[in-house]
Amino acid sequence: MLDSVTRSVMWFRRDLRLTDQPALSTALAESSEVLPVFVLDPAFNSAGAARQRLLSEILIGLRGATGGALQILEGDPVQILPELVERVDAQTVYVTKDFGLYGRRRDEQVAAALHASGRRLRGLSSSYAVEPGRVAKADGEPYAVFTPFSRRWREHGWTIPLGKPVDPNWLDLDRLDLDRNVIRRTATLAVDAVAELDVLDRWAAFRRERLGSYGLGRDIPATEGTSGLSPYLKFGVVHPRQLLADLDPSSRDHIAFSSELAWRDFYADVLFHQPETAWSNLDRRFDRIAIDNGPAARAKFELWCHGLTGFPIVDAGMRQLTRTGWMHNRVRMIVASFLVKDLHLSWQWGARFFLQHLLDGDLASNNHGWQWAAGSGTDAAPYFRVFNPTAQQARWDPDGGYIGRWIPELGTSTYPAPMVDHAAERIEALSRYGVIRRP
Repeated sequence: MLDSVTRSVMWFRRDLRLTDQPALSTALAESSEVLPVFVLDPAFNSAGAARQRLLSEILIGLRGATGGALQILEGDPVQILPELVERVDAQTVYVTKDFGLYGRRRDEQVAAALHASGRRLRGLSSSYAVEPGRVAKADGEPYAVFTPFSRRWREHGWTIPLGKPVDPNWLDLDRLDLDRNVIRRTATLAVDAVAELDVLDRWAAFRRERLGSYGLGRDIPATEGTSGLSPYLKFGVVHPRQLLADLDPSSRDHIAFSSELAWRDFYADVLFHQPETAWSNLDRRFDRIAIDNGPAARAKFELWCHGLTGFPIVDAGMRQLTRTGWMHNRVRMIVASFLVKDLHLSWQWGARFFLQHLLDGDLASNNHGWQWAAGSGTDAAPYFRVFNPTAQQARWDPDGGYIGRWIPELGTSTYPAPMVDHAAERIEALSRYGVIRRP
């Protein structure tokens, strides 16, 4: 024993905040000293540069909020955490439960490694308003359709957000005689910081200025009609409970906003029960549909990726994505429909590209959103619904404010002509999708 106090480790993951943090609050209440830790897992290396930079900025903010107590390690958590726990003589590693495919496997391995030395991994709460597996039909079966899920989700409810810990009892590593090689701090974090309070201020400003018109404003890409909080929900700088607690259940606009949080929980629940649907069609009939492949298909994909399709609403969305790490949700649906139904390419190609570039890239929401567009997922748009990008642009960006912002060469000879004839490709898409109607 290093001394007689009870020590624990708070392992931060997708919960990078101090307020409304059940795992942290429990750790602080049950331990004499708590060491806050984040592990830069090599598995995150596949994320795009924009998401990696945002994570660095959030970690800088969290380190500041802990008064410098947060330790940022690099390496495999399965190896690093048991070593660290033994060095500081902690008995428990507290975490917010992870319901993702990789996260569940990783936590099982960490728990086994800790158990081998008489220690434990303790998971509390989740990154969702209602954690996956809690919303079910009367017979215990999971929901496959959003609307009944959302009704039961609201009936289930969620806990009241916890406050921020007062005078947390952080472990002071400088008092311990440790091998500093175990505390492998990263030297690559960004200079800028994203503070939890800044995100909450952003939410307060959105509530004050734009939430009252959310039902309509959320569909207009040229304006800031959405909260822009999805990247911070992704990393847990703010929890959906905190947002839901500020909503008025009698307001249609507030209900519309809460429904977006319900969709997030719904897709996480679907993936929890059917993990194979991360990269496979939920409706296996869609496996029979012909998908283009080969060099010509790849060339079309590259034009789509670079925003050079000749369809302004599509190109504006793709340029917004690659330059900022974010894309308006209405435009996400349009560009996804174009990829799978105008270009006849695999939704998985688009899903991977989005995950690489999106600041809010989340496997469950992203991939099941793509399946919605392809027609193969839950609540999917009927296969015969093919978004017309020109009509969508006329409806949602009639003044051209959005496309003009991202395509300065629009209307000049340098902007390409449409790469396909939408009317012809719609007929081709319907022909291909028609196979699912055959026995």
